[in-house]
Amino acid sequence: MIKVGLIGLGFMGRSHLEIYTRLEGEGFPVKLVAICDKDEEKLKGKFAGGNIDTGSSSIDFSKYRLYTDMDKMLENEELDCVDVALPTYVHAEATIKALDKGFHVLCEKPMALNSEDCARMIEASRRNGKKLMIAQCLRFWPEYEYLKECVDSGRYGKVTGAYFFRGGSTPIWSYRSWLLQEDKSGGCILDQHIHDVDTINWLFGKPAKVSTIAKNVVPGSGYDIVSTNYIYEDGKVINAQDDWTLNGDYGFKMLYRVNFEKGNLIFENGVLTVNPNDGKSFIPELDKEMGYYREIKYFINALNSDGEISVCTPESTMDTIRIAEAEVASAKKNGEPVKVQ
Repeated sequence: MIKVGLIGLGFMGRSHLEIYTRLEGEGFPVKLVAICDKDEEKLKGKFAGGNIDTGSSSIDFSKYRLYTDMDKMLENEELDCVDVALPTYVHAEATIKALDKGFHVLCEKPMALNSEDCARMIEASRRNGKKLMIAQCLRFWPEYEYLKECVDSGRYGKVTGAYFFRGGSTPIWSYRSWLLQEDKSGGCILDQHIHDVDTINWLFGKPAKVSTIAKNVVPGSGYDIVSTNYIYEDGKVINAQDDWTLNGDYGFKMLYRVNFEKGNLIFENGVLTVNPNDGKSFIPELDKEMGYYREIKYFINALNSDGEISVCTPESTMDTIRIAEAEVASAKKNGEPVKVQ
């Protein structure tokens, strides 16, 4: 039985809480025993909204040990792992503290605000012999897993081009508006666009260079609209765009279009369609679970079996941050190509 302590009850923390509750109800060998959030109102059931529906069941907090101080929770609790669902600017600090206490860590995306902090997190994991995984959920999203399998297997030949997009309303729901403070969230590039940056890294590896055009709309928030071309030595045409200023009734959308030598995959409006060049299009049968549920289940399984974290290694997610850093540098140079470190 894996005993978990959850730190942070914002939008994603609430989502993780829902998932642990469900897993326990399904008889999965995991037990959430402690929850920490500095906002006492959240420990009474007041939760933040978000840009995607992840569940809304009522939670009985009386069965958990509750804390408003992370250090006290780490000191007092006998845990197997800590789930860090805090704002980005404290990911590194909280993760390293938990690892140094001897706990495995699942940390929300993005890994950290910069690659230097990512390296510190990895070093702490190695130093303590504890597992570290970053919750880059698209690596566990069925429609993206299917794409990954097609890329790796060469089922439709090599990729010739790809386009990724996500967008929605400005995130005004965060605690003290930390998401709209560039020094705390990294702006749209590090908070939302990072999903597609990570997908591109996962699918194709680090590009040689990136060229990014981006625009600030909300004062102080960093870049709010972004379009990046990823330059690979084999010449495939890869672009990803994000915009978190699509307000009004727009809602939230994520999609991709990937073209292969022998077909293409289109994911939009929640449906994946495969279009082979020499046959009829079809919609593959996929797992209906969201990536949030599947990533947590994967991590807990790895802890129970002492298995390797292979789908989402911290070294790979650090490379994702390096790509994003190059995008920010390119945007500051009005799209001039920048080498990825």
